[in-house]
Amino acid sequence: MYVKGKTVILGVTGSIAAYKMANVASMLVKMECDVHVIMTENATHFITPITFETLTGNKCLVDTFDRNFQFHVAHVSLAKKADVVLIAPASANVIGKLANGIADDMLTTTVMACTCKKIIAPAMNTNMYHNPIVQDNLKKLQAYDYEVIQPDSGMLACRDVGDGKMPKEEVLVGYILREIAYEKDLKGMKVIVTAGPTQESIDLCVILQIIPQAKWVMKSQRQLCSVVRKLHWLVVSQLWNAPCLWIMCR
Repeated sequence: MYVKGKTVILGVTGSIAAYKMANVASMLVKMECDVHVIMTENATHFITPITFETLTGNKCLVDTFDRNFQFHVAHVSLAKKADVVLIAPASANVIGKLANGIADDMLTTTVMACTCKKIIAPAMNTNMYHNPIVQDNLKKLQAYDYEVIQPDSGMLACRDVGDGKMPKEEVLVGYILREIAYEKDLKGMKVIVTAGPTQESIDLCVILQIIPQAKWVMKSQRQLCSVVRKLHWLVVSQLWNAPCLWIMCR
């Protein structure tokens, strides 16, 4: 795994879960990533920009027209450097803006200018998350090649119980590493994963092969390893109507 010098943009929006992003930034810096944080104005009410500046060593961007930034056109120059963008927590407001091409602050204009992989982690009240408009906007983003991280379930800050929690920091970092830490030499390839039947030895020369009357279901999981990366898994499951007995000689 090699991430030294990779440029990671963290987009932080107005959500109580914004405080978790300080740990995400710290974890990436320890891996020697070049981390840049862009916050919305609402996000600054939950965590201060100076927190991220201290952790990353880079200026935290909030104002599109900041005259003290080192680049001439901040949202364009930073977008060109980025290897991956993670927007977390992603509020319903910012999700709606991105899905409909609205770029009216530093975060949305930068993301619109990025050509790298963009990952988004929704975090909001469970009723907001399941609102048909929000769900439609998430589907739009997926159609535009954004990767959407499914929120966790549990008790939310508003004391409601349901999905809408931002995943743990380790999960967010894992999505980033999967994008920037491994070569994509298997990208686009399709792998068929199938499960064979149970084989039991009757004696030294006969095998009893049993296929039960059930549907075989295998769940594929994306893992952080050098073999499984950017694969499109095709899981094969079969429904057998009756048991089958095979006699084979060794």
